[in-house]
Amino acid sequence: MNDESLKSKIFLDVSRFLDDPNGPLKAVVMRGKWMKLLVSVRDLDEAFNALRGGAQIIDVKNPEEGSLGAHHPTVIRKISEVVSGKAEISATLGDLPNLPGTASLAALGAAVSGARYVKVGLFGVKTRSEAEVMLRAVCMAVRDYDVKVIAAGYADYSNFGCVNPLELPMAAYQAGADGVMIDVKRKSPSRKLFEYFGDAELQKYVEEAHRINLMVALAGSLDIGDAGRVYSLGADIMGIRRGACRDDSRTGRKIDEGIVAKYVEEINKLTRRNLHCKHDL
Repeated sequence: MNDESLKSKIFLDVSRFLDDPNGPLKAVVMRGKWMKLLVSVRDLDEAFNALRGGAQIIDVKNPEEGSLGAHHPTVIRKISEVVSGKAEISATLGDLPNLPGTASLAALGAAVSGARYVKVGLFGVKTRSEAEVMLRAVCMAVRDYDVKVIAAGYADYSNFGCVNPLELPMAAYQAGADGVMIDVKRKSPSRKLFEYFGDAELQKYVEEAHRINLMVALAGSLDIGDAGRVYSLGADIMGIRRGACRDDSRTGRKIDEGIVAKYVEEINKLTRRNLHCKHDL
């Protein structure tokens, strides 16, 4: 078999795996070029919908308590028991005040309940040094568990006096955390992530985090049309909720399996296109 035939075979074999979002390739193809989809759910029914739609990370949160509102540990445990082995489980710890002890206890509760990612909403944190102290406390609390600590900042930080999320990669690294995330505190379709930061700023943020071996998640009222932009910035994870919901006359807005599947399909298309371009090279 010549080199060109071998490359073609490899590309075709990889493409088959890409159609299975939970297949053996998962997110190891190339950092920032295979992007996982995180879907935030509020109950077991939504978790099933997100899972059937192909989400790789099921994120348990309570939107009634805020942008990164924490849910009850029993909800995390119930979803974890059902989803375990089919997708990864994430849990938000809340839009937290600057109280490292409170954050640590919340993180431990989430870890014991089955979360494999904990998102630390640094709402009450005003400086990078305060963020580092908070994150270090959380990392210590979950060090005996297989849990990734994610430092979550807010794109609309200036409206609330929070730390600028662009300052978080180094704080997360110094504290021993595993990743960083930017979300939006006061969400709306017209005030999404890209209304606060331009591509150049976000690109620099992603590159800085990757240089120090941190994963990067981007979220904040993102819709399916934003997938290509988030992917091109090199994010490892795209986080959604609002964009994956459908209005239900009985229960209100609810995660919809079909909408999640469309996000997954779009991300897979982007990945295949990227791999195809590299194959052409």
